Amino acid sequence: MFRGKKGVIIGVANDRSIAWGIADFLHKNGAQLAFSYQPGVLESRVRALAESVNSPFVYACDGAEDSSMEEFFEKLGSTWDSFDFMVNGMAFANKEELIGRYVDTTRAGFLKAMEISCYSFTKSVALSERFMKDGGACLSLSYYGAEKWMPHYNVMGVAKAALEASVRYLAADMGPKKIRVNAISAGPVRTLAASGIGDFRVILDWCSNNAPLQTNTTIEDVGKSAGYLLSDLSSNVTGEVLHVDGGYHIVGMKNPLAPDAYKV
Repeated sequence: MFRGKKGVIIGVANDRSIAWGIADFLHKNGAQLAFSYQPGVLESRVRALAESVNSPFVYACDGAEDSSMEEFFEKLGSTWDSFDFMVNGMAFANKEELIGRYVDTTRAGFLKAMEISCYSFTKSVALSERFMKDGGACLSLSYYGAEKWMPHYNVMGVAKAALEASVRYLAADMGPKKIRVNAISAGPVRTLAASGIGDFRVILDWCSNNAPLQTNTTIEDVGKSAGYLLSDLSSNVTGEVLHVDGGYHIVGMKNPLAPDAYKV
């Protein structure tokens, strides 16, 4: 499916991250990949994963710094003059902002979540534009907390809502260049990042017990769906948020005012 195609994966943290599930599927289907890592302790993990898929292109990229993102794409440009797709899986909120009430979110915590979880995607699309000379596809990662209240998601839900709105506006901007922009809203997935969300195991159980397919989403599920959105199979699809959650979003949330709303 992706033989002869090249693309960038931003935001891989480890082999349990959703971005890695996408990268693994793309590699198995012939894609040549470049990776970014968040400066610091993640470098060795990402380099090892990149090596496992025969990618020598691994550079630092801090989603909170324009200069870092620009430098990442400049370094990539010294090797590739074009690529076909870009995936940005960056997301971050201070752990303390996911505890208690959203109304108590700090200004600093709000801005940090927005710039990394939302604006970094806008910036990465802007920086990818010159590489997608014959069109291409850009993909971000969202979650159902962008549409409905979710316990312990707080400011991240607000940031993801802004991200989904950005997808629609970016799709309109990039459409004349034949660059498609979409997002995947996965159900709760057992990732390192998700472990920081309170009562996450309860949410997993609730999802598998109530979703029409009675299952939880895996990174492999997301990888397959990303393959569709990044390939020519979705050649006329843009500005969409694809749910990969076993139908979780169809069931909807219980009344958050009910004391047993999340009891399984």
